[in-house]
Amino acid sequence: MRRERHAPRPGWEDIVAAQGMCFGTPARDGSGAARPYWDESVHYVFDMDEVLSLEASVEVLHSMCLQAVEQVVLMERYRDFGLPEWSWEHVEKSWRRSDPHLYGRFDLRYDGRRPPVLLEYNADTPTTLLEASILQWYWKTDVFPADDQWNSLHEKLVERWGKIRDVLPGSETHFTWSSADASGEDNVTLAYIQECAAEAGMNTVGLAIEEIGYDEDLHRFVDLEEAPMSSIFKLYPWEWLLDDDFGQKAVDLLPSTMWVEPLWKTLLSNKAILAVLWEMFPGHPNLLPAYIDDPHELTEYVRKPKLGREGANINIVGAGYETETGGVYGEEGYVYQLLDPLPQFDDMRPALGAWIVGDESAGLGIRETSGLVTDDGAAFVPHRIPQ
Repeated sequence: MRRERHAPRPGWEDIVAAQGMCFGTPARDGSGAARPYWDESVHYVFDMDEVLSLEASVEVLHSMCLQAVEQVVLMERYRDFGLPEWSWEHVEKSWRRSDPHLYGRFDLRYDGRRPPVLLEYNADTPTTLLEASILQWYWKTDVFPADDQWNSLHEKLVERWGKIRDVLPGSETHFTWSSADASGEDNVTLAYIQECAAEAGMNTVGLAIEEIGYDEDLHRFVDLEEAPMSSIFKLYPWEWLLDDDFGQKAVDLLPSTMWVEPLWKTLLSNKAILAVLWEMFPGHPNLLPAYIDDPHELTEYVRKPKLGREGANINIVGAGYETETGGVYGEEGYVYQLLDPLPQFDDMRPALGAWIVGDESAGLGIRETSGLVTDDGAAFVPHRIPQ
């Protein structure tokens, strides 16, 4: 694994815009100055043996996560996850029904010298999908056409939707995002996922989640045309849904109205799963020591809110220093994870986002930042595998 520089393609801004990249909030470099969020002036290079090993590790982590969900449900450990008590039985039913799941992104620390370790799992509403699937593939094809890339995301998403289609109720699936996202990232990501579903032969309808109506007489969700909604893909976190009356209705209507991602994914998208994994698989080479609501023996650690996002409310305690990011999370409790700083390449720190689609490893996206926390100032950079 190494970091290399290469001149950006002439007119790269127009190229990625034509491929769907319409959100342009700048990232930050080591000095705090703006840099492009999509930055193809640098990229990472991997040997094929490294990628094969990473792929195997991702599928092992996925299997362990499913075992962890089973244990949480069996032991009824929902309180550790800060979930409202009224939702507990519905989470169990969702898991027992095997409500279908689509995808997820494991965020890993990896330096090319020792096994990757799991930092967190974005299992419910992962983004950076368009960048990982489409943008970097066309970058590689244009700039390094003879090389390979860890990237079968598009094919696997279409294939997975083909399987999910057969178990979803209704003749069409609605695809929803929140109109509150001013960056456009969620809208673009949702449109791409919807495109993959349509390619798999599904009938799709897109609308903002705020536009979903509820028919009080028939007790069902309806769209803007008053058509019933039987299956819904959401790019909207379950913990936000469960926090209001809309979420109560969504849960009560299961499984006649099915949601993707499923309700049981709320366990995997919660940082508490990191502690459960460490309890079940202590010393595993792909895990870091992690504990719920107490650092235990850890003297250097990262305190993460169980429901935190975009690097918010992260507290880092190291040898002789302490730092904390701002935000609105933490009331739900924290997880303490051993501090294992991201490696440095040219003074930047890459976090590997390894994708799973269905139950198969599917690709890699890399975000890098100069700081210890991969936050909304991180840039996305592509990668390649020399042939």
